[in-house]
Amino acid sequence: MKCLGCLQKVRLGKTPCKDSECRHWIDHSKDLNCTFEAIEKNDGDTMTLREVAKRLGISFVRVKQIEDAALKKILLNDPQLVEYLLKDEL
Repeated sequence: MKCLGCLQKVRLGKTPCKDSECRHWIDHSKDLNCTFEAIEKNDGDTMTLREVAKRLGISFVRVKQIEDAALKKILLNDPQLVEYLLKDEL
């Protein structure tokens, strides 16, 4: 799998990934631009929207807008998945 090979290279070199075409690439050099690295740094725990906003240097409101847009897209494609994702919030 290309992404895991990329992750190993990034970790060995301790340099941010430059492959912005990778589906796991994020624009956050502190996490080596890799979602796998970001998850591992957070011990696999979930993050609040405020923590995400602080980490990315954007407002909480913007993170909430992005979350709402993502949930809307999921709802259009799979309503049961939205119900599952929100089950702990109810």
